[in-house]
Order: sequence, then structure tokens, then C-alpha cells
Amino acid sequence: MTAFNVVRFRVKPGREQEFLNAHRNVQRDWPGLRKVNIIKSGDCSYCIIGEWADMTDLVAARPNMIAALDSFRDTLEDLGGGLGVSDPVSGPVVLELK
Repeated sequence: MTAFNVVRFRVKPGREQEFLNAHRNVQRDWPGLRKVNIIKSGDCSYCIIGEWADMTDLVAARPNMIAALDSFRDTLEDLGGGLGVSDPVSGPVVLELK
């Protein structure tokens, strides 16, 4: 069953292009990864949305995702509330509407 992960970030002012370039340069030929989109959700706010073949592939890729985060961590602001620099969620698709 298809799965998605969504990660919210707030980028430091003036570092947005660096943040986006880091994503362009991340090795991402991870098994089961179908597609990644980045949306701008506000001023310096972004969400990454990854589509995966299933939860098993998504879970297996978590060490790669953490390594990728480390490559651009310094471009990010702390989100506050004990979250750190990212607010990730993930899960399997339970309803698909077209």
C-alpha cells in the first residue's frame, strides 16, 4: 500500500536557495521512493512530501533521510515546542480520491 511522509521545515532568512539546492543534490535513488515534492507553505516555511511504494520502504530509508537532513540542517530554524528543526509525519494511504 502506498505511503507518504511529510516533513515541515522553517528555513533561516536568506538561506532558502541553499536549502532547495541541497535537496537537488541529495542522492535519492532509495528503493521504493516514487516521487518527492517540496511546497512553500509560507514565508521561509516549506514541506517535503515523499511518495513511497509502501511503509516498509519508507521505514528502511529513514537513516538515509536523516543523513540528507544533516547535509542542510544548518539552513534551518528551530520550530520550537521541542520539535527541533523538522516536524515529520508519515503513514500509509487509507483513502485515495481522484
